[in-house]
Amino acid sequence: MSTVAAADTGTDAAALRILRDVFGYPAFRGAQAEIIGHVAGGGDALVLMPTGGGKSLCYQIPALLRPGCTVVVSPLIALMQDQVDALTQLGVKAACLNSTLDWREAQAVEQAIFSGRLDLVYIAPERLLLDRKLAMLDALDEAGKLALFAIDEAHCVSQWGHDFRPEYLQLSALHQRYPNIPRIALTATADQATRNEILQRLGLGEARVFLSSFDRPNIRYTVVEKDNAKKQLLGFLAGRKGQAGIVYCLSRKKVEETAAWLSEQGYPALPYHAGLPAPERAANQRRFLREEGLVMCATIAFGMGIDKPDVRFVAHLDLPKSIEAYYQETGRAGRDGEPSEAWMAYGMQDVALQHARIAESGAAEGQKILESQRLAALLAYCEAPRCRRQVLLNYFGEQREACGNCDVCAEPPELWDGTQAAQKALSAIFRTGMRFGVSHLTDVLRGKASDKIRQYGHEHLPTFGVGSDLDEHAWKSIFRQLAAAGLVHVDMAEHGALQLTEAAREVLKGQRQVQLRRPVKRKSSQPSRSSTVAVDLSAADAALFQILRQWRADTAREQGVPAYVILHDKTLRELAETRPVSHGLLAGITGMGSAKIEHYGQELLTLIREYAA
Repeated sequence: MSTVAAADTGTDAAALRILRDVFGYPAFRGAQAEIIGHVAGGGDALVLMPTGGGKSLCYQIPALLRPGCTVVVSPLIALMQDQVDALTQLGVKAACLNSTLDWREAQAVEQAIFSGRLDLVYIAPERLLLDRKLAMLDALDEAGKLALFAIDEAHCVSQWGHDFRPEYLQLSALHQRYPNIPRIALTATADQATRNEILQRLGLGEARVFLSSFDRPNIRYTVVEKDNAKKQLLGFLAGRKGQAGIVYCLSRKKVEETAAWLSEQGYPALPYHAGLPAPERAANQRRFLREEGLVMCATIAFGMGIDKPDVRFVAHLDLPKSIEAYYQETGRAGRDGEPSEAWMAYGMQDVALQHARIAESGAAEGQKILESQRLAALLAYCEAPRCRRQVLLNYFGEQREACGNCDVCAEPPELWDGTQAAQKALSAIFRTGMRFGVSHLTDVLRGKASDKIRQYGHEHLPTFGVGSDLDEHAWKSIFRQLAAAGLVHVDMAEHGALQLTEAAREVLKGQRQVQLRRPVKRKSSQPSRSSTVAVDLSAADAALFQILRQWRADTAREQGVPAYVILHDKTLRELAETRPVSHGLLAGITGMGSAKIEHYGQELLTLIREYAA
């Protein structure tokens, strides 16, 4: 065996030992072991791994393998302390340096770094790049005490991404200043354009790229045609009381209204958006993380870095910006690997608002075209007659079979030759001067002579009444599908008017067929397996599971940390099922590392013993 191979084997064995003893996991998943070996050996890496896929271990274990302190660059000041608390529970020496600390606390952290008493320090990018902090890093580097740079949420470097942070653009300075210190950049979501931007802007041209599957098989995807969105949401939530979830809305006003309304309906909900006072925003986030069964109603300002593993559903009351944004937002559900739901209601008004957002942005024309293409891909996802997961993963360059765990797989839509209906709809758009929205065009097609129709003389058009065989619901579905197929553009400058694209010409001339799907009248969404983690436990095990959850809640409250920082639901379920009777058997439970066994082992064994007595 070569010296290099022997060193690799030694690193692999040490990494596995840390995984089991510190983190309490029996084996690595996917490419984790390869990534850890590469980074621990001094290599640069870009890691794209889905939320809940174990990204953090890819820098936390190298941090424990390499001499010195690892600097974790994170934009999530409000969540740093929770991340540090979680590591501290595992016996890992970690701290954060951010604006929440006074100068004495910050000085104590810096002294701990220099004295070798810290394995990881979390720091915001704008703070890291201050002269004082760079001088600290210089001294660490000279002393051989700088182990690794981990750049979390690396997609924040993308100037036209959904989470852009200007200060991330300056992080390329790390490589120029400390060329011998390895860097690992991590993100849960990035299409090819964003990946290229990350590599370029962070100076990671020589880095290995590790691309994991984007599939989240435990998430069930459902999209409904928006009718009465509140009523539809209530139908989806039926039977889900007591679950933690996130409801995304486009506007701040809608966030606050939805939170108040859900609370009235018996679903305790909190609002979160950038317009709330910072203390209220922070308090709501803290409550969501630390209490069980709360619903967070939020704009896209909420969610990045949220490490709450038991979020059972993510619902969208409005259309997100892109498939990338949708994937990241829905990915906040089911981080513990248990069954979870991604539910969305959307309509043409959503499409119009997103087109307006793109048109009114200050972006360059090329970027507006890219944003429009991303929106078109999301519309195609919403209207696709095939497996949602196939469409979603295809966007990220993956191929797979139908999943059997989405609404389309569960209730496949009926396809029909909609060429003639499409021609009628496109003709109505053309003959009304491409200045009207869906409601007006539907009235024209159905022959409904409203005051507005008479005002414009549209009752005399050849297309007036030619679509009376279809109801309003069907025509709305057709217009949505035409937009998704790129035959129709929604122009918000003309108040949501539908306009023909160049591709519509072929349909009107009969040179292109149009396959449409019939609207599905979906059954009221019933709670799936995600209703509770304990649903597949026996009655006796489920009762013990609830006792353990109560113990966890009390312990978390005493320590002032989120419940999941103590133990995950998955760990509690294994404890309830296997009922270990010794410290040695506790070591075989997922998530029970040596520090947790030392802290909580005796209490857990006593609870289990008393329950069994």
